[in-house]
Amino acid sequence: MSDKLQKKAPSSMKEKSQYGLTFGVIAMMLFVAGFPLIVICFFGVFAYFLWKTFSHSPRSGVREIFEFYLSANEILRSDERKWYGFEVQEVISKGEHILQVMHGAPPLVYFALGALYNKVENHDAAVKHLSYVVEEDLAKEASYIHPSADLRNYVRVLRGIERNPSQSPQTSASIRALERARKNRGEKLLSESRTKLEQSAKELPASRKPVFANSNKANGKSDDSLLKTVNDTREAKEERAKFERSQPQTVRRKPPKRPSDTDYQNDDDLHANRKPITEVLHDIYDKNIQ
Repeated sequence: MSDKLQKKAPSSMKEKSQYGLTFGVIAMMLFVAGFPLIVICFFGVFAYFLWKTFSHSPRSGVREIFEFYLSANEILRSDERKWYGFEVQEVISKGEHILQVMHGAPPLVYFALGALYNKVENHDAAVKHLSYVVEEDLAKEASYIHPSADLRNYVRVLRGIERNPSQSPQTSASIRALERARKNRGEKLLSESRTKLEQSAKELPASRKPVFANSNKANGKSDDSLLKTVNDTREAKEERAKFERSQPQTVRRKPPKRPSDTDYQNDDDLHANRKPITEVLHDIYDKNIQ
């Protein structure tokens, strides 16, 4: 963070001169390539408007910081209001965004963000931000020697609010409340978050031991039940064998004989000596003639 704080941002005139030099080189290359001068001017104006539209405005960044102060103070204020989780997370996201886009963000942003993390019980992130504000000398306002453009605009607006708090009373009250909390409760919040982290680190291994103990008990119980089942099966087999030996032996009857092919052969033998029907008719006819 020291590099981030001590880094001197380029001035506005230097940035504009760099953009102008780049545009001049590109325009010269297009002119040599044969593009008309009107087309080059048109693209130059179009690129300028795009740059002004998508470039970061210092005033919008400063306004975002003071809006973050207002929201954070409302949540951290000890009143009877109950805040939804997504509301607190949205304010935390705003604070994280300020730290990402702003070079050398004010120390009050770090404190408010750490206090919000403490409120939602994210003690790891709370210790990260609160330890920087409470314990690091670089977090003091006197160490900001080479400010960025955003920080200059922030300080300019802040001094105007401090000189004339009646113009923005809510913002002024929020800043004073956060500064008092930083001075009076910063170390307390940091020690509280560190204590919670140590307790959670101790409870994590302790919570794993009963799991293994219960698994061992369950395995022992399953082994006992399996052994008992095997013994019961053996006893049942022995009792069944004793019962079969004690029963008297009964005479088994032969199953009834099924009709075989020999029976049909005997029936054929009975009718084998019969005369054909033609011979019988001839005999009857001869007898009638006689």
